[in-house]
Amino acid sequence: MGRFQGWPAGVEARPIDKADTPAWAELLAAKEKVDAEGENYDAADLLEELEDPSLDLERDTVGLWADGVMVGYGKVHAPDQVVDVHRIRTEGTVHPEWRGRGLGAAILAWLDRRATELHSARQPGTAGEINTQAISTNTGAHDLFTSRGFEPCRYFFHMHRSFDLPIPAVPLPDGLRQLTFDPSYDEVLRLTHNEVFLDHWGSTPRSPESWRTWCTGTRALRPDLSFLILDGDQIVSYALSYEYEADTAATGIREIYIGQVGTRRSHRGRGLARAALARVMSDAAGAGYGRASLGVDAENPTGALGLYENLGFTTSAQIVTYRLPLTER
Repeated sequence: MGRFQGWPAGVEARPIDKADTPAWAELLAAKEKVDAEGENYDAADLLEELEDPSLDLERDTVGLWADGVMVGYGKVHAPDQVVDVHRIRTEGTVHPEWRGRGLGAAILAWLDRRATELHSARQPGTAGEINTQAISTNTGAHDLFTSRGFEPCRYFFHMHRSFDLPIPAVPLPDGLRQLTFDPSYDEVLRLTHNEVFLDHWGSTPRSPESWRTWCTGTRALRPDLSFLILDGDQIVSYALSYEYEADTAATGIREIYIGQVGTRRSHRGRGLARAALARVMSDAAGAGYGRASLGVDAENPTGALGLYENLGFTTSAQIVTYRLPLTER
């Protein structure tokens, strides 16, 4: 049986093409109306995702179509490096009007097969697992995942902070300086980020291509609202910020998303991340943004959750990561 055979009747399955991004955006908009995950995308956002050089469009994506409408999709991403476990990330959804017809189970089975292929090809002999996510309120996804052997393994909080609340002024310790992000620091920042996040669950070192694709090369990056803290010539803390136009269009609120925040181990406990975040929020409020948002691992080893709560962030959603071991099958 071919990779794109055996799907439910009336459904055509094929790889996702760059020309499919408007239809893909419509599918995700329909999903968001029901699942309310706080994630909105336009075609340009999805085009950037498909331009990830590590993604094999022919083998790592599938779109499901019925009567010219995209009614479901699946996508797989496997890191090349392993820190502890080779975690293969999968995602997908079914259009709300097409749920209950077996498409979700079919997509999950396809993701399982492709993830297993990637693990065998890239990291044979290592511990591997499939990871996928859903908002905690999506009981249908929970039931589907657990029926296939997945188990919840990690929880992440999506947090918001309105700029209607006063933003604290946080001075830097003596001897340190704060700079707006500049591309000349890009490679040094990538290496710093890789070092900082070695003790974070699920994080693997980013290659230059991955770093540019997902962090500093995306059109959503707002360099003027991204800050580096230096001790001499060394980056010791940082906060990178993004604006997603699709979110503003959907919510009517201009939001700055703080995507990466980190501090070197040698400088933790000195309030540097707090200073960088306060600067992001202060400057964003002055530029007309209405709020800030970010995501955090509930078990973050640096105590980030407490820091964010202290700065006025509150949890708006809980995202559950599910795992399915590959080595035990």
